[in-house]
Amino acid sequence: MSNDPHSDSLQISAPTRQNNPPMNINSEDQAREAIALWQTDPARAQLKNLRLALESLELSQMYYEQKGNEQGMTRAGACVAILTNRIAEIESE
Repeated sequence: MSNDPHSDSLQISAPTRQNNPPMNINSEDQAREAIALWQTDPARAQLKNLRLALESLELSQMYYEQKGNEQGMTRAGACVAILTNRIAEIESE
């Protein structure tokens, strides 16, 4: 029963603690927003969120491929690339 204005919606501009929840990512902009939000978290938490999002996007990509949706496959693939690059950056630090 908190009066937290962020409880019902995810607001990228105001990350608070290391427990930023995984996001549903549907575009390249959302992938970048998620990365920006999670950057305040410890590397281990970032990797967990990134990998969960990556897994979801890979499943979406397979779904779009099965349905013959080229636009969906391309969009999901671009998001996968963005998240994969961020994972590589964190792992190299």
